[in-house]
Amino acid sequence: MSLLAEKLSQFWLSIQGTLFVWLEEEVGELSEKQRQLVAILEMTRLDSFIATSRGWPGRPEKDRCAIARAFVAKVVYNMCTTRQLLERLGSDTTLRRLCGWERKKDLPSEATFSRAFAEFAKSKFVETVHAALIEKYQAPRLVGHISRDSTQIDARQRPVKKVQKKEMPKKKRGRPKKGEFRIKPVTRLERQLKMTLDEMIKDLPTACDSGTKLNSKGYPRHWFGYKLHLDVADGQIPISCILTSASVHDSQVALPLATMTAERVTNLYDLGDAAYDSQIIREHSRSLGHIPIIDYKNRTGEKREFAPHEAQRFKERTTVERVYARLKDEFGGRMIRVRGAEKVLTSLMFGILALTADELLRLVR
Repeated sequence: MSLLAEKLSQFWLSIQGTLFVWLEEEVGELSEKQRQLVAILEMTRLDSFIATSRGWPGRPEKDRCAIARAFVAKVVYNMCTTRQLLERLGSDTTLRRLCGWERKKDLPSEATFSRAFAEFAKSKFVETVHAALIEKYQAPRLVGHISRDSTQIDARQRPVKKVQKKEMPKKKRGRPKKGEFRIKPVTRLERQLKMTLDEMIKDLPTACDSGTKLNSKGYPRHWFGYKLHLDVADGQIPISCILTSASVHDSQVALPLATMTAERVTNLYDLGDAAYDSQIIREHSRSLGHIPIIDYKNRTGEKREFAPHEAQRFKERTTVERVYARLKDEFGGRMIRVRGAEKVLTSLMFGILALTADELLRLVR
């Protein structure tokens, strides 16, 4: 058994043999959903990432640890709104005590939940917890495949008006005349080659706008909102994620995603569909020590096919699609009710964090 599997097995045995037994003596018999929540909360250890305000001058804040646990419960129970969460906490004594409140009157108001969520979004609290989880359970192992893709995120807000681009002078057809010099515009991919990871992420648009993406049957689908980009390891473990405007092409996020993932885990293959078919992306993947297996676009009327061994490995790319399906169907990814890229990402990250912990535990359950 590998060191990672042994660590996860010991963790799961301690939960089953000790934590569940103690909790059932305190709060009564736990349902399967409550056991899932307890295991996720125990694995993520949210409390260790939140600074307490007790003893500080001024009016003490409501317990942010309990509120963070409640937001995790919200995505585990796949609830739509914070109001629905509060109603459930008020009526479900066991769930309320698992989150950290003994009595119903101890529950904070909806406004307090909203302020706490804004604080989590500004401080990137959930992203920090997720990165620590990946460092603890994925960094020690060698990842075979990283599957990369994006998905649409519908938003309940008005899209921003697109700024009219300056009309470039029309190019003359044919070869340039002798002595004529034509300036070739620098693409975002070319700029990213000289940027740091933070600079690449800041350069990506994040405003709510309109996007178009082909569905599984090849038909275009239009939406208003954002686009979530994920790198997923074998075992359906989300490693890195970036949120952009809906109009951003997948290829524009390939370099920052690959760089972020390379800082967190060691992997062998980068898998991507035809949207990532670019020589710059392939060369960047090789520079990180990876082997790119990216589908080819049909540019000349005849599509280039994979070699047999590449085609076999490319089948692993469905991992990222299964992660998106679980995120949207089971962990609240289809019901985003907040506005602004910062809060939308935080809402999605609570779901990704819970999904990551649940997938890690699936390896040993």
